[in-house]
Amino acid sequence: MSSKSLDQRQRDTATVIAGLGPHGERAVPADQIQLTAADADQARARRFSVAVVLHTTTSDWSKQELAGIAATLGLYSAALVEVVDCNFDVELQIAALNRLAGEPVDAVISIPIGNARVAAAHRSLTQSGRKLVLLDNAPTGMLPGTDYASVVSTDNFGLGQSCAAMLSAHIPQGGAAGILGYGIDFYATHEREIAFRKWMSRNRPDVTLVRERFAELDFAGQAALTMVEKTPNLSGIFAVWDVPAMKAARALARQGRDIAITTVDLGNEVAIDMARHGMIKGVGAQMPYDQGSAAARVTLAALLGLPVPPWVALAGRDVTPFDVIEAYQVIWHLPAPKAIIDSLRTTSEGQS
Repeated sequence: MSSKSLDQRQRDTATVIAGLGPHGERAVPADQIQLTAADADQARARRFSVAVVLHTTTSDWSKQELAGIAATLGLYSAALVEVVDCNFDVELQIAALNRLAGEPVDAVISIPIGNARVAAAHRSLTQSGRKLVLLDNAPTGMLPGTDYASVVSTDNFGLGQSCAAMLSAHIPQGGAAGILGYGIDFYATHEREIAFRKWMSRNRPDVTLVRERFAELDFAGQAALTMVEKTPNLSGIFAVWDVPAMKAARALARQGRDIAITTVDLGNEVAIDMARHGMIKGVGAQMPYDQGSAAARVTLAALLGLPVPPWVALAGRDVTPFDVIEAYQVIWHLPAPKAIIDSLRTTSEGQS
């Protein structure tokens, strides 16, 4: 592990990471979590097995998260032996975790779907001798070092602030903005919403905030339409991640409405919409590949018996229609797809 002291690491990241961990921890930046050459040799010799439990495997975020996990584990001869797609189903996650507690795996990386309801199932992994590393959220009552090794997360509070600042430019004085929130007890999205509200209260007290929630993704579009019906002068919407943001954008477009939207995560659909100068005006982008890589390194360190910090965080990146291609390359670790480049080129030609 890096020789830099924990206190120094916390000071280094204080100006970058706005939020705190689940128990008020200061962040340790993900790039400080590295294995020494000796640690790497030991990990390769032990050939660990790891399972991953995700809320979904179909989103662009999840695909990049898994890519980062798999590539990094592979560098250290660790096998990714199973990936569970819970399809946002709490009971399915509980069943998968309880099963994995009896499987021959050394560690599990999991993103808890709910809060208190999934705590016992997650705790069963640690009690059965498996190492547990969490993504984004620690369920109520679970403590680092006892019930799990670490939480690895993007700075969700910072992402919410960024989305508020970007949306503010599209809200007139005395206007109204909507929050399209997730109706499930999920720490990461709650942090984004809290930060959005606080930024608006501090910097745009003239703006009236309204809110609608969706419990299932298929209802996100209707929730956005409900906001517009209740608040006809709505000038902008903050959606807590990209998939519901695009469902909202499509629903609004079908009604002939054009409302500025900011959201979290630079998925492909959002990137194309931004390149076309559509409704998506700004994205507070997570770095899912890098987060996955950090989670893998933390997992390996924990398996080797090395001390790991209770909260490891990554700063997000603001993305606008004017730098979407460059941002895509940084976030995805890939060239921007032709569809994004062509959309941006067509838009530029139309404006010239």
